Amino acid sequence: MSKGVAMVSGASRGIGAAIAERLVSEGWKVSLGVRGGKMPEWAATLPSEKIMACPYDAAAGDQEARWFEETRARFGPVGCIVANAGIIVTKSVIEAEDAEVVAMMEVNAFAPRRLVRAAWEDLRASGRGRVIIIASLSGKRVKSALSGSYSMSKFAAVALAHGIRHAGFDLGVRATAVCPGFVATDMGLSLSDRPAENMTNPADVARIVSMLIDLPNEASVAEFAVNCQAEESF
Repeated sequence: MSKGVAMVSGASRGIGAAIAERLVSEGWKVSLGVRGGKMPEWAATLPSEKIMACPYDAAAGDQEARWFEETRARFGPVGCIVANAGIIVTKSVIEAEDAEVVAMMEVNAFAPRRLVRAAWEDLRASGRGRVIIIASLSGKRVKSALSGSYSMSKFAAVALAHGIRHAGFDLGVRATAVCPGFVATDMGLSLSDRPAENMTNPADVARIVSMLIDLPNEASVAEFAVNCQAEESF
């Protein structure tokens, strides 16, 4: 029996792929938002009645409504949004060009907001709509000068999750900002000399997301931080 319909952005690899794969295995019908719309290799053998791929570029600024409509036409009402697509520019707030900051805000904060807006009527109608914003510990603290500009966008992503939570709480919509530290993905490995085995596994982030989605309305979690190392606060 299907648990419902979920949309996962940035699902071709890394955290997004791990989340999407887990949700399919648990009975969700999953729509993957991927550049080009081609089914990623990891999903190629999954049954078509459980998974679909749609062309989606979070940087484009206008593709969320179309992706939602394509998903709804194929699978029916959408009950869960996982906004995972993200980009990073490793420059300080002084060094970064305006266009670079705008690009990060577009993908990391504005696109998830548009996606949730597109699916809002379905989310509220379900009585237990779920929104997961994959943010970052960089949305909770500024760890270094070079992470400053990225943190601006991820602080906005965390605030977005809180805003969605407040906007939809009385309607049964629950939103959580999931804030990982280093995760063993292409992005994570490019930012640190820490070996992959000492980073958080994407599959473990997927386990966390699954748990958050399954919680009842009376066990709302606004933020979930997860880290592979000890820090001053996280």
